[in-house]
Amino acid sequence: MRIDWYVENQTNEKLLLKSFLKRKYISKRFLSKVKYRGGNLQVNDKDVRVREELRSGDKVSVFLPKEEASDHLNVSDKELEVLYEDSHYLIVDKPSGVASVPSSLYPNHTIANRVKGYIQTKGYYHQTIHIVNRLDKDTSGIMLFAKHSLAHSYLDRLLQNDEVYKEYVAFVHNRLDNSHGVIDEPIARSSDSIIKRRVHLSGKSSKTEYWVMETYESVSKVKIQLHTGRTHQIRVHFSHDGHPLVGDTLYGPESTGIKRQALHCVKVSFRHPFTNEQFTIVSPLAADMTALEENLKK
Repeated sequence: MRIDWYVENQTNEKLLLKSFLKRKYISKRFLSKVKYRGGNLQVNDKDVRVREELRSGDKVSVFLPKEEASDHLNVSDKELEVLYEDSHYLIVDKPSGVASVPSSLYPNHTIANRVKGYIQTKGYYHQTIHIVNRLDKDTSGIMLFAKHSLAHSYLDRLLQNDEVYKEYVAFVHNRLDNSHGVIDEPIARSSDSIIKRRVHLSGKSSKTEYWVMETYESVSKVKIQLHTGRTHQIRVHFSHDGHPLVGDTLYGPESTGIKRQALHCVKVSFRHPFTNEQFTIVSPLAADMTALEENLKK
């Protein structure tokens, strides 16, 4: 696979290829993979080394080495709903009740297994699965996959800089005091469980912003923006604030109207690292959450 860039506005100051690639956030480690695993570097369609001197208008090409499939990940032929796809990213709509990645409890037919089956069926050049974000098994909505390691590293960098907008919709118990708020509390593992998390000073910094969309008798519909991506973050933060998610029996009471936590990732937006265009993908609210809202309206 080939990635092209053009050198722009280069002055008389000497610019080496390795410096240009560093500006493109290509690490020495990645360049080592290119060199030793079948990739290549070119300038104006000629093979070069990293000390090649560049001028304005030069075309820089990186040929990515082929990435083989992992033998440790099983293939699934279960349905996969693709929301968007290009040469670099695959974005899918995850249903509730399906794990994101395999585990001892769910070794097969996770979203990762399904993506492996999908890319094998398509016969893509790169066969490695690059999972960018995960959702809890019973959370529905958008999941991001990168098609090669460079696309993955670029999106990871955007995530670390809080430059990926992730929007969720949830239904939570009780009415919130404010129509807009920020929950900024550290999250750590619970001392008595390997699954549960809790708000605790020993935890990692975690920030959740929300806006109330609708209020019902004893439930609020909220729009949520994640500024960090901790395990169970939304569930833990709202439970800590006295508003556990409807249906979330791990952090809240038994609920009627839905058989899982009422949480759906509805929108993801970021500046595409390869096209530099602002990119947005939307997932419609899951059917069981739409049904829950209809019942609340009644």
